[in-house]
Amino acid sequence: MAADALTAIPAAVLRNLSDKLYEKRKNAALEVEGIVKQLTAAGDHDKITAVIHLLTHEYTYSPQANHRKGGLIGLAAATVGLSSEAAQHLEQILPPVINSFSDQDSRVRYYACEALYNIAKVVRGEFIFHFNKIFDALCKLSADSDPNVQSAAHLLDRLVKDIVTESDQFSIEEFIPLLRERMNVLNPYVRQFLVGWITVLDSVPDIDMLGFLPDFLDGLFNMLSDPSLEIRQQADSALSEFLQEIKNSPSVDYGRMAEILVQRAAAPDEFTRWTAITWINEFVKLGGDQLVPYYADILGAILPCIADKEEKIRVVARETNEELRAIQADPAEGFDVGAILSIARRQLSNEHEATRIESLHWISTLLNRHRSEVLTFLNDIFDTLLKSLSDPSDQVVLLVLEVHAAIAKDQYNFAQLLVFLVHKFRTDHTLLERRGALIIRRLCVLLNSERVYRELSKILEKEADLDFASTMVQALNLILLTSSELSDLRDLLKLSLVNAAGKDFFLSLYSSWCHSSMAIISLCLLAQASQHASAVIQSLTEEDINVRFLVQLDKLIHLLETPTFAYLRLQLLEPGRYILLLKALYGLLMLLPQQSAAFKILRTRLKTVPSYSFNKEQPNHFAEDGSMNAENGINFESWLQRFQQTQQQHHLHSKSQALSRNISISAKEVQKPEEVRGPAPGAEISRPPSRSSRKGPGQLHL
Repeated sequence: MAADALTAIPAAVLRNLSDKLYEKRKNAALEVEGIVKQLTAAGDHDKITAVIHLLTHEYTYSPQANHRKGGLIGLAAATVGLSSEAAQHLEQILPPVINSFSDQDSRVRYYACEALYNIAKVVRGEFIFHFNKIFDALCKLSADSDPNVQSAAHLLDRLVKDIVTESDQFSIEEFIPLLRERMNVLNPYVRQFLVGWITVLDSVPDIDMLGFLPDFLDGLFNMLSDPSLEIRQQADSALSEFLQEIKNSPSVDYGRMAEILVQRAAAPDEFTRWTAITWINEFVKLGGDQLVPYYADILGAILPCIADKEEKIRVVARETNEELRAIQADPAEGFDVGAILSIARRQLSNEHEATRIESLHWISTLLNRHRSEVLTFLNDIFDTLLKSLSDPSDQVVLLVLEVHAAIAKDQYNFAQLLVFLVHKFRTDHTLLERRGALIIRRLCVLLNSERVYRELSKILEKEADLDFASTMVQALNLILLTSSELSDLRDLLKLSLVNAAGKDFFLSLYSSWCHSSMAIISLCLLAQASQHASAVIQSLTEEDINVRFLVQLDKLIHLLETPTFAYLRLQLLEPGRYILLLKALYGLLMLLPQQSAAFKILRTRLKTVPSYSFNKEQPNHFAEDGSMNAENGINFESWLQRFQQTQQQHHLHSKSQALSRNISISAKEVQKPEEVRGPAPGAEISRPPSRSSRKGPGQLHL
């Protein structure tokens, strides 16, 4: 083969082809062109192949730079000489030229660009069949360190773009994998090169770039955070064009792109987040059934953006959230209730209040639309909802309570809610102190106050932690006496000695209220059971009258001056008729330290009562509280015994605790610190209840 080439090309031409002077190499190339032209006319393709082989192996692959330069210009000249016959030799001609793009010598790389440019002008459309190799080479050249090479590469790039746009043979399917691979390159010149090609190909009517957008969409979004403003603008322009096409296209693969957008909506770069959330907004409007399986992922992207530091992102995120929630999707159509709940639950721990609020709105919406499906996932979200009662935001807490109330519409979940709520208060005393009143009052509004109080009383009646039971009852009692939302309960209790409903409610509270002597006294005063209140007061022992009792008594005395007890104060105008009330109040006065403010308040009030002697005989026709059957069938004597029994349990518990403390102190005095170990007392009491172990309605697990 080499011999054929040597006979075809004179030695002088071959010598000049590797000369250091460009003019000599150029003239030699012209000779080669002429020789190849003659061989082409003669149809001697074997000799042409030999010439190309010689130029390739003896010149372009030579260790001498001038030989390589001559080989490149010679191959271009041979292609020109081949003219319309060049296509059949491209497999031979292109590899050495493309290989030269990575030559260490910048001048060789420059001549490679020049050679390929001249080759492309000759073969035009045939170039398309080798496009991927050429594109890959151009991609590397676009980032060349030599400005002359870059300039030459740009000229070649423009020519190749012209060829592609006028060709009907271009295979987008074969090109996309290469484009996808290159999209992750960070070099700014390469990025400009890639965006330029995407834009050009998208402008060709016969090339469906939109259909392959999911393959390179992530790469375009990557470029939105490029340090170069020009690249960011080019990427944004390309994305805007594609979004417009999506709006006008009847067939779009929303699903694959939605996955990319969800990831990009959490990008650290503001511009990327805004563009992603804008796209998601359009997808929610346009996607229809295609997007149903992706709703959870989309929601996971939207919720954090609702609290974005940038207002324009917050605005679009809120709009998108409303659009998504307005869609009436059906689980039968692939709408995954569990996945949506999982996202909402996760976002309840988001640091931003706005996101937590919208998460709760979603749970509430799902409960309204798909209650049965939501309840199957209740074990997954219940603990998180309980924890959210400790949220620093009152608005979040109120929404959490609405969700809890919606869950508790049936009796089983209602009972479960209150069991778990009591446990939460037991293990988190701060929650009870700071939010207890808000939580109880709101639940009373949402779930019927009488029902809530009856259920809580039933739970506390069996409470093993006596200290907590006392604290909880005192809290419930204070809420009952002061909350405007519970005025109907107070009115009902006032009728305890008159009708069956009042009596039934009074007795439903009594057993648990026994955990606090002051709560029982308050309850009796509210129910106008003055005789029993007086009996309770007289039954109090030295152990009952402690600091905690006096603090509670102080609160009660102040409450007696509020509108809640106005009816009792008015009854004092008729001391003869309400002598037992007067006796009860004097009993409280006797328990108060004389220097206390409460003592002075109550004494001042009692001084305003018209004079009456306790020795006076009561009229036979009158009974306390205006009824001959004042007790309404209530056996107050047995209830007083129950109160005393409960208080006795508290006394024994207090003594036991005091004894344990004394023993512990003594042990510490004689033992080394490391010897003092063991489980904390009452560890069993703090064990949380379990929803997951529930077996059926009405079974509460503690």
